[in-house]
Amino acid sequence: MVGSITQRLTSPTPAYYLGKGKLEKLSSLKEQLGYDLVIFDDELSPAQQRNLERALDAKVIDRTTLILDIFARRAHTHEGRLQVELAQQEYLLPRLAGRWPHLERLGGGIGTRGPGETQLETDRRLIQRRIRHLKEDIEAMRKHRALYRRRRSERGIPVIALIGYTNAGKSTLLNSLSRANVLVEDKLFATLDPTTRRLVLPNNNQLLLTDTVGFIQKLPPTVVAAFRATLEELCEADLLLHIVDISSETAPQQCHTVENMLEDLDLAEKPRLIALNKIDLLGGEFKPGDEEAVTRFIDRIGARVKTAALISAAKGWGLNRMLELVVEILDRNRQSGRAYEDS
Repeated sequence: MVGSITQRLTSPTPAYYLGKGKLEKLSSLKEQLGYDLVIFDDELSPAQQRNLERALDAKVIDRTTLILDIFARRAHTHEGRLQVELAQQEYLLPRLAGRWPHLERLGGGIGTRGPGETQLETDRRLIQRRIRHLKEDIEAMRKHRALYRRRRSERGIPVIALIGYTNAGKSTLLNSLSRANVLVEDKLFATLDPTTRRLVLPNNNQLLLTDTVGFIQKLPPTVVAAFRATLEELCEADLLLHIVDISSETAPQQCHTVENMLEDLDLAEKPRLIALNKIDLLGGEFKPGDEEAVTRFIDRIGARVKTAALISAAKGWGLNRMLELVVEILDRNRQSGRAYEDS
């Protein structure tokens, strides 16, 4: 990255997103910085993107495009690739206009249709057809998942879904508890594809632990819609285990992002436990079993759920206590008729 620029506006301008003065400043920096790509930390309309590319003479992408590109690089399973492609195609469809400017100028007189328009219509039909096929394939997978979940429910094995902000340590925790050998890297969206492993609890009951895609601020609606089949795992889970990176300076904001996403998915009332992870990076400020530290942090982030455990997934600290809390919550849910039967 060669530089960044910010602007405070009551609302983005319809034509360029940026104000006139800031746009001129950004344009003047091109010769000095030599940039050929500009990334906006927000979603641009098709018109804004086209206008900016013309004004800056550089490729312009927005937050959604960047996230989808990262998703495309990290998706490994067939289902993951289908979901990412669906999000990409739905995002591209309204942005086709202007991709054939050299042909659009060839149109004839009034009422005629030039080759540019013909190419645009052809592309739209192809993308719409591809979107239909992708949705059909994903729907088939969704039905298969629903059938699998129904069989799983009949066997009485509870399901715990790991949720949290991206890079909070969900995959590390899954590996520590079940030796799942899931890819763990210190980067955003290192794993996109859900992984489920069997785990034996301290009371000798079994459960299924599912790792899910990490959340992020301003997750584009297109992405949420495309990953609907994966996010349904959260709806069917008996308990959500919310992993929070307590070592991050933005931990409260990250926690709020996850809480808001759960509200958007109508999961705000789902039973859940918070696991305050990465205490090994805090130099002894937090220790497993420190209930006062838990209370202080929960109050600071304003989480609705007060049940929490201090852990280090990487070091294995506090995991037994966390599992004891899991057992307590599942037992309460079972007694209230919402959870599982003993296996």
